[in-house]
Amino acid sequence: MDFLTGKIKTLYFKYLAAAFGSALISAIYSIVDIAMVGQYHGPEGSAALAVVAPVWNIIYSFGLLMGIGGSVIFSTLRGKSDGREKESNEYFTASVIGSLILAAVIWLIIVFFDRELLLAFGAQDNTLALAREYVRPIKFAIPFFLFNQMLAAYLRNDRNPALATGAVLTGGIFNIFGDYFFVFTCDMGAYGAGLATAIGSAISFLIMLSHFFQKKCSLHLVRPTKLAKKLKEIVVTGFSTFFIDVAMGILTILFNRQITHYLGTNALAVYGVIVQISTFAQCCAYSVGQASQPFISVNYGAGQGDRIRKLLKYALGTVAFFSLLWTALGLSIPNVFIRIFMQPTQEVLQIAPDIFQRYSVSFLLLPLNIFSTYYFQALLKPKAAFIISVARGLVISGLLIYLLPVLASPDSIWFAMPITEVIVAVFVIYQMWMSNKTLDRKGVSAYE
Repeated sequence: MDFLTGKIKTLYFKYLAAAFGSALISAIYSIVDIAMVGQYHGPEGSAALAVVAPVWNIIYSFGLLMGIGGSVIFSTLRGKSDGREKESNEYFTASVIGSLILAAVIWLIIVFFDRELLLAFGAQDNTLALAREYVRPIKFAIPFFLFNQMLAAYLRNDRNPALATGAVLTGGIFNIFGDYFFVFTCDMGAYGAGLATAIGSAISFLIMLSHFFQKKCSLHLVRPTKLAKKLKEIVVTGFSTFFIDVAMGILTILFNRQITHYLGTNALAVYGVIVQISTFAQCCAYSVGQASQPFISVNYGAGQGDRIRKLLKYALGTVAFFSLLWTALGLSIPNVFIRIFMQPTQEVLQIAPDIFQRYSVSFLLLPLNIFSTYYFQALLKPKAAFIISVARGLVISGLLIYLLPVLASPDSIWFAMPITEVIVAVFVIYQMWMSNKTLDRKGVSAYE
């Protein structure tokens, strides 16, 4: 699989299949959990796991910060004529060190302050106990979740996407069957769902480690020079992808609080399901970005702009397909989704279609906006990626979540994300058009 000379269509779809499988199974970790817990505990179980969702977003996002941020620079260096293998491995080593530090900090916070954290994320008396039960076994596996994201990014860039996918797939399959076994057969409820997820993540981690015992592995731990500088470059490059997941957690918190205040527990339960469907849509967009990033980074390092333009056509076509798919599903079968994720009351079934139909319009532009952050990161344009992720994930969306219920009506909160995606998409299209004009310049640096 030669990124510089291989057939573009073949490379793209091979990587897309691997990235899609990996991203989809990652989503299944939390989605199967909320379905099982919702079926076991009812709407309160779904609402409790909606509160836990930001915890997942934070853990995964730090893994992406180190993984995507480091692997983009790694592949850009590998694309240069001299390869720069040692220098590229310094960035890999820096990513490992950064991941260890972040995992330790997150681990301590969740182990000792889980109650305070869940309350800050919108938990109440009726959901706090279930949320803490779910988190209890996960406390022991937090580093695995972070390292799985980091390692998967590097395995894709080290031309072993199949192993990354196989590792996540194996852990995900265990999680699916383990959820049913622990939740229902063993009658553990929310605790059992958390236990299955923790074990599944450990399985994925062990499988990914096998890459380092294969002959084709070119990832090696070396002594990095100027470690602080490299960590800064990794953070700057990876921040936008990191913030996408953090923003999803932030938005979930904001929505949870506003929905609880204006609309009540039934609407919160529906939103908990929407979060899961949105996670699926986002994972589809992640897969396009993750499939494209190694190819774009290597060819950008080599100054082969025409190959990047050709790949971009395939990527945008895939994005359009996912946009139409998830919008159509959200508009047409809202109560099917509700029944998958919980044992709904009649009140929930009555309000769900209207909520889904308003919110699902955002899925038309969501895949494009998320893919664009990967695209600009791969071109080492962190400023554009930063603006997109922060505007979409906090500034515009956050303002609308708070202002729409006040200026219009409580139900208008469901239009916050559709309006946000439209505004951000205008900026994305303009930036893509501008960046395509500069792709052919030679001698690009490893980091800008």
